[in-house]
Amino acid sequence: MKQLLATIFGACLAIFALATSATENPNNKTSANAVIIYVWDGLRPDSVSPENTPNLYLLMKQGTQFIDNHSSYPTFTMMNAASFATGDRAGKTSFFGNVLWHPGLTGVDAAGKPVDFQQPVFTEDYKILQDLNKDELFFVNTLFNVAHAKGLTTAAIGKSGPAFMQDYLSQGYTLDERHVYPLSFAKNLQKDGFSLPKLSPNDFKAGELVLSQQNGDPTKPDKLFYLADGVTPDPTDQQGSPYDRPNEYMVNIFLKEILTKKLPELSVIWMRNPDTTEHNYGPGTADYRDALKANDKILGELLQTLKSKDLLQKTDIIIVSDHAHSSVSGSFKDFPLRAIKDGNIGKIDPNGYSVSGEVRSADLLTKAGFHAFDGAGCIYNPVLSGIKKDNTPLYPTQIDKTGSICGKVDTKYTTPAYEVPKNLPSDAIVVAANGGSDYFYVPSHDKKIVEKLIEFLASHTQYDAIFADSMRYGKMKGAIPLETVGLENPQGRSPDVVAGFAYNAEARINGLNGIEFSDYFNMRGMHGSFSPIDVHNFLMASGPDFRKHFVDKLPSGNVDVTPTVAAILGLPFGGSDGRVLSEALVNYRPSLYNMRKITIRSEPIDRLTMYNALNERIPKTRFQTELYAKVLKIGNQEYNYFDSARGVR
Repeated sequence: MKQLLATIFGACLAIFALATSATENPNNKTSANAVIIYVWDGLRPDSVSPENTPNLYLLMKQGTQFIDNHSSYPTFTMMNAASFATGDRAGKTSFFGNVLWHPGLTGVDAAGKPVDFQQPVFTEDYKILQDLNKDELFFVNTLFNVAHAKGLTTAAIGKSGPAFMQDYLSQGYTLDERHVYPLSFAKNLQKDGFSLPKLSPNDFKAGELVLSQQNGDPTKPDKLFYLADGVTPDPTDQQGSPYDRPNEYMVNIFLKEILTKKLPELSVIWMRNPDTTEHNYGPGTADYRDALKANDKILGELLQTLKSKDLLQKTDIIIVSDHAHSSVSGSFKDFPLRAIKDGNIGKIDPNGYSVSGEVRSADLLTKAGFHAFDGAGCIYNPVLSGIKKDNTPLYPTQIDKTGSICGKVDTKYTTPAYEVPKNLPSDAIVVAANGGSDYFYVPSHDKKIVEKLIEFLASHTQYDAIFADSMRYGKMKGAIPLETVGLENPQGRSPDVVAGFAYNAEARINGLNGIEFSDYFNMRGMHGSFSPIDVHNFLMASGPDFRKHFVDKLPSGNVDVTPTVAAILGLPFGGSDGRVLSEALVNYRPSLYNMRKITIRSEPIDRLTMYNALNERIPKTRFQTELYAKVLKIGNQEYNYFDSARGVR
């Protein structure tokens, strides 16, 4: 990284020194205090308010606010779950989620269904993570592993995938949406009258755990509401978040059966809200606000339980989001917002809802002459694939009358199937569709194919910043090396190319800034891009080890959470990408920080033929990627925080 920074193109430096407060990682004693890391998946900092989140707002004001926090790029849930687990970015961890391509493995998911790893796989499933661990999930240690080695009790609660990842070796107490562990804990919960996640028996030998007839399905979300087409979520819905009840169920068990009985020194609670509600209905909608209020109610219950058991003054609470969130939409000029009434798309309305923004990279690449695959079958996306100003769809609905395209007679689709064949063509590209950014794997590692791929991405305005593997290909025109943003993996697990989708951080939908193109998932909200909206997520901390009424103006990141918690607990944990947030801790001493802003530019590509999202040729011919970052120097150590990146045409 230092060598790369030394060769920065057009560096724009803003240098200043800040005298503040600091402490070194003690690593010489175990804190008498416990730590709870409470993740609100997808929480935007601008959504924390006395109206939406009164408990969180008050706790934030009483403790430490980190006002320049950074999600790890790509700003996906599982990428940041790995950062929370390890304090590192993917280049070190070797884990690339949410969706990754890891052919050659065999396994099953939480429901016991075989998983075809020849196709890109979605990793938010504890069984799939166990499958991936057959080939070593992480190449670095984790906070939970170090805690267990020191004899600490831990708990991981909440969303399937990221919660389990914190304790993927299952050495503490785990309760997520699909299972509970260990077996003795599961049986104790049943004895105390609790239902268990429906798939829990699949984690044990046949007959070891049997659910009662009254068990039900306590983590099943409530009903989603769609437009008249049956597949596009209805952003006007006001029935509330479908995930309130499952979240309440899991935290209730944590409060009654783990927190006050097992007394864990380290806990992670990972709430699906507001993220999945944002995905379904979009940020700023009525159901999004309901999700915020439901999470805040749970926080109030946590604080009250800690207080009633005389644990509040002995517990540090870190509340953080894995990323923020944007609305899915293309340019309002090309795809104007529209009114929605009775489940139907209406007239153009500047205060309406998005009818665009979703892109299928494998389809675009195939139409451009590449052999591209993404592992998905036919997709029916009649609205969010784009409705133009003249009311015509960008992708007309088609019907597979014979079943030869989609595998089923009379199937509606807007794009055909692109499943990965067993025998790949020599020039194949496998796309792992991830929302706001895509991974592109080139199995042949043919540099000419990679160059053509980068030129294609640079030529289409749906795509933005581009990054390429410099260990394999050296410096590539139009792309910044993956190493620069901590994504280049020495063991070869990096995608060959990572590209963020285009965004507009100023455009507003439902009263909130931030739109971006996304993949083909029929979702109204998305993250994963290098937009400053997605990158700048929420972080605050309160408790005996954190300063009160303190606003931290230094840059911080999700990679910093684990080193900070390790310092508080006195755990030996060093050498990670993150730093101890010393300036926020109570046992500080004055120190000098130097921070500079930098801009990193790729070499440009010239003489390109470019197209907009309507596939219309535009009068631009030059492209380069720009990355905007901060470098914080403490002593002889530098820490990098990436604010945003984009493709400049």
